[in-house]
Amino acid sequence: MILSIDEVSIRNQNKIIVDQVSLTIREGDWFALVGESGSGKSLLSQSIGQLLPSQLQVDGSVFFKEQDLLKLSAKEIRKLRGKNVSYIFQDYQGSFTPFRKMGQHFDEYLRVHGFSSKKVRYKQSIEALESVGLAEELYHRYPFQLSGGQLQRAAIALALLLSPDLVIADEITTALDSVSVHRVLEMLAKRQKETGCSILFITHDWRHVRRYANKLAIMKEGRIVESGGKHRILDHPHHEYTKQLIKAAPILEKGLPSGLDREMKL
Repeated sequence: MILSIDEVSIRNQNKIIVDQVSLTIREGDWFALVGESGSGKSLLSQSIGQLLPSQLQVDGSVFFKEQDLLKLSAKEIRKLRGKNVSYIFQDYQGSFTPFRKMGQHFDEYLRVHGFSSKKVRYKQSIEALESVGLAEELYHRYPFQLSGGQLQRAAIALALLLSPDLVIADEITTALDSVSVHRVLEMLAKRQKETGCSILFITHDWRHVRRYANKLAIMKEGRIVESGGKHRILDHPHHEYTKQLIKAAPILEKGLPSGLDREMKL
C-alpha cells in the first residue's frame, strides 16, 4: 500500500469543497482520478503534500505507507516531497524560475536532498535529462529557450530525479498539443516501468485513462461516486454520472472503451 486517503474533507469558511473522500493506491498503480473541472480533484491531490492554500482546512487522514502526511510538520513534509512523493503540475513552466538555467534547478533539487558532491549532482542531472530524451546541452539553457514539450519532459525528469515512490501528475497534458501529449505520457509510462513508482493521474481526458490507467475513481462535486478497475468501469459503469461522462467522451475505436470486451471477442 503506497497511499491511503481516508475520509478527507476540504473546506473554506463558506462550504465543503471535498467531502469525505477515500481511495487507495497500491504499488505500481497508474491511478486515474477523473472528473469535470471544479470537482475537487486538484485540491485533493494538493492536500496529500500539504500544498493547499492557507485559507482551506483539511480533515481526515492521508497515509503514505504507514505515515499520516497531514500530521507532519512543515519541515518533515518538505523533506518527503520530491524524495518520496513528487508532483508534476499542469503549469509546468511554473516549475522553473525564468532567470535560472535548467541545470541550476536540478542541482539545487539534489543539493537540498543531501547530495553534497557537485560532480555527482551534475552526473545525475544529465542522466535525468537524457532519460526523458533531452540532450546534455539543455542543462546550460534557460527555461525560455526550451519548447513547451521540452519543458514538460524536464518537469517529469525533475519529478523523477530521486526515484519517488509516488508521482502526482495534475492535468499535465492540458497545455500540450496532441503529439507532445503522446510523447510525454509515453515517457512517463516508460519511467514508471523503470522505477516501479505509482502514479496518481488527475485528468478529464478518457483517452489517456483508457491507454494508461489500471485503476480509476470518478469525482463529482467533491465526492467519489465510483471507483475500481479500469476495465470494469469503462465497460460496465454503475453510476449515472460515470455513464454520462463516458457517453460524452470522444469515440475511440468501437465505443469507448477499455478494449477488454473487444479483445475477448477476437
